[in-house]
Amino acid sequence: MIYMNRLIPLSIMLVIAFGSAAQAVQPRDPGEYFFNDTFWDMPEELQNVREQGKQGILLMFELDECPFCHRMKRTILNQPDVQDFFRKHFIILPIDIEGDVEMVDFKGRQTTMKDFAFKQYRVRATPVFAFFDAKGNYIRRARYTGATRDKEEFMLLGRYVVEKAYLKESFTRYKRRMKKGGH
Repeated sequence: MIYMNRLIPLSIMLVIAFGSAAQAVQPRDPGEYFFNDTFWDMPEELQNVREQGKQGILLMFELDECPFCHRMKRTILNQPDVQDFFRKHFIILPIDIEGDVEMVDFKGRQTTMKDFAFKQYRVRATPVFAFFDAKGNYIRRARYTGATRDKEEFMLLGRYVVEKAYLKESFTRYKRRMKKGGH
């Protein structure tokens, strides 16, 4: 009986500890906390980037039926630390590669989402994460096609762009160097 009396307070403490730890990392809706609202005017978004002191724009080219897009949203883009990091540095917009939504591209031309994706950026698979600097220049070396392996890899991709490491090395080399503890 004495043994059981000691276990009950310990059990209660463990439940409280794990309960509050679980609350601290509750997933949040990526539609609300990862992606930004937009009027689909890229020159206007670039102006917003400069006014807000951000690095640039991150576009996620996606497709409704894409299981890899859904996996990214369900396991990585819904994480508060991912959302906070990317929203701090980028304006983030989803682009439906089959979408007929009218938009204005980075050069000020009227287009649709699907023409923007297919004709301008040759998106054929999804998801594609494409970064643009504050002037609207496409950062080709940071383009990532497919779902990342895990949250850490996606965060490395963001840091790769924020640190402008793409000017010196490929993302693969950057990842390797970071995993070895390099700077």
